[in-house]
Amino acid sequence: MGENSRPLDLLNSAKNKTVLVELKNSHSISGKLIAFDVHINITLEGAEEKKDGETIRKLGNVFIRGDTIILISPTV
Repeated sequence: MGENSRPLDLLNSAKNKTVLVELKNSHSISGKLIAFDVHINITLEGAEEKKDGETIRKLGNVFIRGDTIILISPTV
């Protein structure tokens, strides 16, 4: 088993890095992953709402409930 063998390990390795979060309402938000808990509630710093790769609006610091998240991905 590798260093990121559990889902929370993978999230932990993404802390303080930019991630892309896709939500159930089809919105996408990118920002620096600051914190998360076992429910995958997350806090992002410098968050921006994205559509088709373009910034729609700047959100600043946000808290996103884990039950609204479909996907969290490190951005390239």
